[in-house]
Amino acid sequence: MSNLEYRFFRRKKIQNALSDDPEIEKIMKKKLEEMLKQQDKPKNEPRVIDLNETNFDQTISAENPTLVDFWAEWCGPCKSMHPVFDSISKKYPNVKFARVNVDSNQNISMRFAVQSIPTFIMFKSGQIIDRMVGAVGAPGIHMICKKHSI
Repeated sequence: MSNLEYRFFRRKKIQNALSDDPEIEKIMKKKLEEMLKQQDKPKNEPRVIDLNETNFDQTISAENPTLVDFWAEWCGPCKSMHPVFDSISKKYPNVKFARVNVDSNQNISMRFAVQSIPTFIMFKSGQIIDRMVGAVGAPGIHMICKKHSI
């Protein structure tokens, strides 16, 4: 018997022994059900919305708070905040998270007097309720979200 055949038959023997154990069978069945549920779940839409002139007003007019990150491609601190912003967006389901590229949407930036980036503005029902300027890190984003989440 070759080494490959030996390993194959040994693996089969172990699998047969495991399948005879009712506790193992129960665990395997539960795990399979969990995997199937995950597969059936609809894919979540992105938690961070890219805003522009066409969708900005509608997005910030929501009754739930919306945290908007004003950023630019060339801004190092802005780019360093992206993974933080994305990660925290998953932890606050009652807060909408969005981004505005200030170079592509200068009218929006001027409208809200964004002079330094990154700037984070929290909106509720279309009104500014809070503002932070600079790469505030995870503690800053958590603070503003906790303060205004329902």
